[in-house]
Amino acid sequence: MSRIVVGVDGSPGSIAALRWAHAEARLRRATLEVVGVWQYPMMTTVPAFGALPDVVDLSTQTEEHVLGVLRDNGVESTDEVPVSVSVAEGAPAQALISAATGAELLVVGSRGHGGFAGLLLGSVSHQCTMHGPCPVVVVHP
Repeated sequence: MSRIVVGVDGSPGSIAALRWAHAEARLRRATLEVVGVWQYPMMTTVPAFGALPDVVDLSTQTEEHVLGVLRDNGVESTDEVPVSVSVAEGAPAQALISAATGAELLVVGSRGHGGFAGLLLGSVSHQCTMHGPCPVVVVHP
């Protein structure tokens, strides 16, 4: 069975990508792997109050967020379209490119959280199209 990987961060672009990838997985009878990516906060100084978040907490929060996006959009694992969720730490583009190794297709939104809102193609989607290990679909919301 083939595998389709989609990056989800909760932005309108990633939700459009999720919906498109889910429909495509149904057509291809493929599994759908939904990937959420987080980066450890970069700080130049230690905060005066409180500690930096624990890696496990950031990973768990990301997974819960992605599961919430799936739930809110009616995407669930079925016999017809098996859905799995994975969480990766690192630069989003590199994490998605790594997750897509061996996949039939990588699907990303045209704009995610961050960057310049006026750009039609975000840096993550641009990096994925340039360096993806498989065909990449960029979905506009």
